[in-house]
Amino acid sequence: MGCRFPRGLLRLLRAPPASRPRPRVLSLESVPPPKRPRGSLMAPPRIGTHNGTFHCDEALACALLRLLPEYRDAEIVRTRDPEKLASCDIVVDVGGEYDPQRHRYDHHQRSFTETMSSLSPGKPWQTKLSSAGLIYLHFGHKLLAQLLGISEEDSMVGTIYDKMYENFVEEVDAVDNGISQWEEGEPRYVLTTTLSARVARLNPAWNQPNQDTEAGFQRAMDLVREEFLQRLDFYRHSWLPARGLVEAALAQRFQVDPSGEIIELANGGCPWKEHLYHLESGLSPPGTIAFVIYTDQAGQWRVQCVPKEPHSFQSRLPLPEPWRGLRDEALDQVSGIPGCIFVHTSGFIGGHHTREGALSMARVTLAQHPVPKPPTNSLVQ
Repeated sequence: MGCRFPRGLLRLLRAPPASRPRPRVLSLESVPPPKRPRGSLMAPPRIGTHNGTFHCDEALACALLRLLPEYRDAEIVRTRDPEKLASCDIVVDVGGEYDPQRHRYDHHQRSFTETMSSLSPGKPWQTKLSSAGLIYLHFGHKLLAQLLGISEEDSMVGTIYDKMYENFVEEVDAVDNGISQWEEGEPRYVLTTTLSARVARLNPAWNQPNQDTEAGFQRAMDLVREEFLQRLDFYRHSWLPARGLVEAALAQRFQVDPSGEIIELANGGCPWKEHLYHLESGLSPPGTIAFVIYTDQAGQWRVQCVPKEPHSFQSRLPLPEPWRGLRDEALDQVSGIPGCIFVHTSGFIGGHHTREGALSMARVTLAQHPVPKPPTNSLVQ
């Protein structure tokens, strides 16, 4: 990519220094909006949002705006008063209008049905946008370019923009708009630690004497800001570089095994799955990968089965059933491969002391059962 990630990014996770006043979070229900000249260099910009119970989407929208230089010192005006909102430079999640020319970004009005796909043709996501998604759509490329220290035209910006929406912002959009992950039926378990849930718990409890939400909203902005920056750092420094490792492994797959169905990663533990699904579709000659071998942190070898689909717990070709749940000498005897360490009870991963042993575990499995071809809808970008 040719670009160094700014060392100062993670310093944004820390609180502002004492020498610089912290931007204020205001509730202006009893205070008339001050008359301030629009062109004044002394007056900080205002970001308007609703008061009362807060949610993850407007907390994230405000936090993202404050990461931009032009809104870094902005006051957060929390109110539902139309006159006070009219005095704000930008309004999110309140006001009943979506007008990017006037910087009005609400999604609650009956007429609003926009998605990332409808506003940005060519994008696949069909989830109705919340205020977080709207701010990300309109400001995300500029924000990421500044945080990454590169030009907006750099291809890395587009790649990480899509990744951050699909794996961070879209969830916030869906939760705020009440969109279920399931078409029908009951979930098998409950998720209570999502970002939206943690933001919601920063509101005062129903029976708490002090129902003021200002301090909680500030904590919510800090929380979502930190998580956004941490996720961005992961995609820039870990996820994106892993693509090159997977490309190299696929190019050398026939050197690892004549079947071409086993790849070896030079660096164990890298996030390889999504890259594999995407790159596999362009293999020449066409092929399907069944196993990935790599070393773990202890220097021992792992053989991991490729899942059927990106988020599936089922493998394309699991390790043999008689091996599952066994360890050490017991596994050596059943498999006929000396030096085994373990096989998981589901058969999705196993361990061996040597590279050749891990390869043998994969090869024996392939000899017993050919790997089934993946469904065409399992490919991801």
